[in-house]
Amino acid sequence: MELIDKNTTIPQLLRNVVKNIHSENDTFLIRKVKDKWEETSFKDTLAFADAISSYFLEIGIKKGDRLGFILENCPEYVYYDQALQQIGAINTSIYPTLSENEIEYILNDSGVKTILVGSPFLLKKIIKIADQCPALIRIIPVFDDFEKITEKIDLNTGIVSLNRIIEEGKLKLSEYQKTIDQRRIEVIPSDISALIYTSGTTGTPKGVMLTHSNFVENVKVCLEQIPVIDENETFLSFLPLSHVFERTATYHVCCAKGCKIAFAQSLELLAKNMGEVKPTVMSCVPRLLEKIHDKAIKGGTSAGGTKAKIFLWALDTGQKHREIKEAGRSPGLLISVKHAIAEKLVFSKIKEKTGGRLKFMISGGAALPKNVGEFFGNLGIKILEGFGLTETSPVMSVTEYHRQVYGTVGRVIPGIEIGIQDVETKNFISVQTHATFKEEFISDEGEICVRGHCVMKGYWNKPEETAEVIDQNGWFHTGDIGRFYKGNLQITDRIKNMLVNAYGKNIYPTPVENTYLKSPKIEGVFLIGDKKEYVTAIVTPNRETMQEIFGLKDCFFDLPDTFIDDEQIVDWISQDIRKFSSELAKFERIKSFIIKRNPFTIEEGDITPTMKPKRKVIEKKYAPAIEEMYLGMLETE
Repeated sequence: MELIDKNTTIPQLLRNVVKNIHSENDTFLIRKVKDKWEETSFKDTLAFADAISSYFLEIGIKKGDRLGFILENCPEYVYYDQALQQIGAINTSIYPTLSENEIEYILNDSGVKTILVGSPFLLKKIIKIADQCPALIRIIPVFDDFEKITEKIDLNTGIVSLNRIIEEGKLKLSEYQKTIDQRRIEVIPSDISALIYTSGTTGTPKGVMLTHSNFVENVKVCLEQIPVIDENETFLSFLPLSHVFERTATYHVCCAKGCKIAFAQSLELLAKNMGEVKPTVMSCVPRLLEKIHDKAIKGGTSAGGTKAKIFLWALDTGQKHREIKEAGRSPGLLISVKHAIAEKLVFSKIKEKTGGRLKFMISGGAALPKNVGEFFGNLGIKILEGFGLTETSPVMSVTEYHRQVYGTVGRVIPGIEIGIQDVETKNFISVQTHATFKEEFISDEGEICVRGHCVMKGYWNKPEETAEVIDQNGWFHTGDIGRFYKGNLQITDRIKNMLVNAYGKNIYPTPVENTYLKSPKIEGVFLIGDKKEYVTAIVTPNRETMQEIFGLKDCFFDLPDTFIDDEQIVDWISQDIRKFSSELAKFERIKSFIIKRNPFTIEEGDITPTMKPKRKVIEKKYAPAIEEMYLGMLETE
């Protein structure tokens, strides 16, 4: 029986699950409170949602009103979202890491009426700007002891805890239940479900209008492309629900399929939580996988001797076994025996640290370096890659479970078209759909464009900006450069990131940076070279590795100098810069670099909440150091 059709909306998903898949008393949400993991059933989730909806109706919330969130992932996010979705309000989530000015802009641009706040720190942020946000009528902390923060503050808006709202809503539920049920029926697929403000590497944030149809169709076709996801999965959620990737790939998928969602306590406790929850599926970002890769390599080889030889032998065996299976052949007896030994001695120990039950992980948000994907494949941990943007709700393509092409982001999802457009001529080089897939198809490179059910309704209150990215034929222009490789989509870089050197050579930073990121010494690379004769870079070292090698204390990273000029450290990094440069064309190779003491951060304004570098900001901010680096190169020529 099809549980999702063209008329399904977000608030209907969970009710479909309770009606057709799970008992209402089965567990849906899991979170850790002190030392214990606590469970919430589907029944209680929907009851909390109804109570909150009742309160919303009591204070006059209407269909189309924008209701805000600024909190980390937790069950309360789900209760509040389910409550507003079923009465036709619009989820307006805000990254907790944004500055007060950015938060104020989003609240006023969207006209948010209520905002759910996750911590005392975030409440203080909201209080500072609340009186400059005239549409805001309720601030809703998820914690009860907020009076300590607000007792001496006079605000134009009311502050009520979520627990109090649930209590009051339950008292009024008999009065509003029929209205809630009717409002749920009146929500239609073309209604806006969410406003998600793009962080953007330049310019003012824009509110992306995503409809119920955008989200539901995206979930439906992704489940078709990854049919191994079933109602017994446990997802571990740690990527922010304020971002479209986690919202769709974890939250909405679980609402549609009835999977459990366990909320990680924090990024720092993620490894511990994986061992406790034992998830079967996780959404993640490439940087997490890179760190797991680096730690596993270091743990397996640092001791040297027999242990390192066994580890490297196991990886080599895993690679051979994987390549035979990917070629569609059955491994012979000898390689199967070797692989079983490798599994017992090495792979099982690494898998145990993830909880030991992972079916696969879904990587998104940025390109996963090919060598990292292959590493996990050699271990027998499947990494599925997907591609999309906030404006595409988000998935445009995703790896099929049974067919892996490392270095690509999967097959076009059903129901949409992806075109590759020549950047200069604007002619389409190739247009592919799910149905036209051919395993050996390779196209030339160009801008990736998409048309179909995943494309946003537009930017909130910005028709001109909408017209700039969605052309008259309905094609959304992503600004990403890519091609089709072996039938799958492959991302090269962003058009705005492209560097053109002094000789007119086009250089896409991402693949070049990923080449150098193979080094265990290097945490980050920011490529420089637009209109320059040579390519240079700002490099951030792997802190843990550098501390071990040079015996550095933590206070070394608190020194006021932004850049490290210690000759020994510079030489140490130089060894790997030279080593990996051999894999690149001469005009792509880093000729000089400066070492940044600490990574770029959101707080310092160097990167977006989705960890993308703000190229113009970084180049301007560190211009004196960059200029000095280039002058030093001239002096040594």
